[in-house]
Amino acid sequence: MHCLGIDYGEKRIGLSYGDELGIAIPLPAAISQKKANRFNIIATLIEKRSITHLVVGYPYNMDDSIGFKAKEVDDFIYELETRFQLPVSRVDERLTTYQAVNSIKGLSKKMLRESRSTGDVDSRAATIILQDFLDQYLSLKDDN
Repeated sequence: MHCLGIDYGEKRIGLSYGDELGIAIPLPAAISQKKANRFNIIATLIEKRSITHLVVGYPYNMDDSIGFKAKEVDDFIYELETRFQLPVSRVDERLTTYQAVNSIKGLSKKMLRESRSTGDVDSRAATIILQDFLDQYLSLKDDN
């Protein structure tokens, strides 16, 4: 299994990679104003890394309800499924951006802003999302 972790955003899509070893690693984010360019970056990664499964962060609210952003993510997932014909798993992304920012503590405000604009924070969030999926997948696999 070769997984691509995805933290969806309108301008930046955080990305990460993981496989049966169970370790998620961040990849450069797909950054572009144009949706087609972001999808082309994803397509290239799917081909280069022989991706077999997509894992997308899903925006649940703190009370477990589905928020307005979920509709956008649902549309994005539909497009992923249609274009790439790969299985897609949704993973709760609550607080992943917060965790990603906290993982780079000690940076000045300027450096933190740069990390956000370069997509580093988004890809760190995608890594957390994918790691959660891999941990659960491997745990279920070990139980069988």
